[in-house]
Amino acid sequence: MAEVLVVDDSKVMRDMITACLRPDPKLTITQAASGLEAIERLSLKAYDCVVLDLNMPDIGGLEVVEFVRSQDKLRKLPVLIVTTRGDDTSRETVLAAGASRFMTKPFTPEQILGEVQALLAGTA
Repeated sequence: MAEVLVVDDSKVMRDMITACLRPDPKLTITQAASGLEAIERLSLKAYDCVVLDLNMPDIGGLEVVEFVRSQDKLRKLPVLIVTTRGDDTSRETVLAAGASRFMTKPFTPEQILGEVQALLAGTA
């Protein structure tokens, strides 16, 4: 089983991403409603992958990525950024900070499931 943390301030988006990942029986999904909650969860439990919104009101996705990459035990944790911001600057900034992949909304269920499976397999 692989533990995936889905982080988005929108409950609708968290539930939609979770529904997209559910067809894979090898995934266990946990949700976090904010960047702060994500950092708390990541500090307390090991996850195999994080699906993370970029724009959140408290601690944004970029700051969460920077936190993850600053921690020895989390440094190699795959992080998929999912955002409405599809501009090159946002993409470059987040990838330079250490995000593994960058995906823009909207996406298909097959796209996000495929990205998470590739990250977990180490092929992304």
